[in-house]
Amino acid sequence: MHFRTEFSIPPSSWKLGLQSRVVSMGSCFAEVLGKRLQAHKIGGMYQPFGTLFSPLALYRILQYALAKEPVDDRLFLERDGRWLHYDTHSSIAAASQEELRLRMQRELDQLAEELRRADLLVLTLGSAWVYRLLEPPTYVANCHKQPARIFNRDLLSVKTICKEFGTVYALLKAVNPGLRVLLTVSPVRHAKDGMMDNSVSKSILRAACHYLVSDYADVMYFPAYELLLDDLRDYRFYASDLVHPSEMAETYIFEKFQQTYFDASLQQFTKDWEKITKALNHRPFQENSVVHLQFLTKLLTDLERMPVDVSSERAEVSERIQRITQALGH
Repeated sequence: MHFRTEFSIPPSSWKLGLQSRVVSMGSCFAEVLGKRLQAHKIGGMYQPFGTLFSPLALYRILQYALAKEPVDDRLFLERDGRWLHYDTHSSIAAASQEELRLRMQRELDQLAEELRRADLLVLTLGSAWVYRLLEPPTYVANCHKQPARIFNRDLLSVKTICKEFGTVYALLKAVNPGLRVLLTVSPVRHAKDGMMDNSVSKSILRAACHYLVSDYADVMYFPAYELLLDDLRDYRFYASDLVHPSEMAETYIFEKFQQTYFDASLQQFTKDWEKITKALNHRPFQENSVVHLQFLTKLLTDLERMPVDVSSERAEVSERIQRITQALGH
């Protein structure tokens, strides 16, 4: 008997390798994916402007970076002694407007450089519901807990999402013709929108992804949404809020991502690196012992064989070896 609706993800002819670079932006899943890629030593840039749910918010940031457009000064605001910007998440803040502008510009410059070097751009779409600021009249990425009366709530259409993507796609290909784009729909339900409005939103996002993949040869779709809602369709795979996926579910989805997009060398490295990570996190019952010193010495040798930059890990292990050696009087 089968107790889950498992499904196969079509194999990808394009793969990430050891030296690949990834930019990941968007909803909560973009952060989950980014952190796991980073933990597996895959270079790139992950969530530089915090969690962004709206496709239009993602497009705006990419346009700022690629078209060298100045940050919209009309969208700065002060709240509780901190300066924020309507185009970014509330985690992007500063003590003054000028400090925040400089911070945003640094991040935009770095994002532009990463996009020129990246092999893959992952965009995770979170919600088709968007908020339009009445003055100045523009869609915002975050309402920053401002009064509801200064916004209108709108629902994006599939046509709008696809049309606006075309503008950004042209900018991306102009600076990096070999860049591929991977779309995902966040599996996190927006409970605050209500379950019915959430369903409408997700269906629009999923339909937009379908048409974009059909229209662009180098745009792909990864079914994170379907993996959680159709394959792992059980509340044991959710966190305590019953909305976000649990760590076990995140691991399962990331493993599917690995199987689909990692080449053979990267998959082997991932297995080797997971062993290294466990060894780095190992804490012995007796740290200042000959046995543990031998363990760390072997670990340092293993690190030196790694085909990626492990300078920080090597420095950490070397420091521990030196400390134990001194304690043992060697």
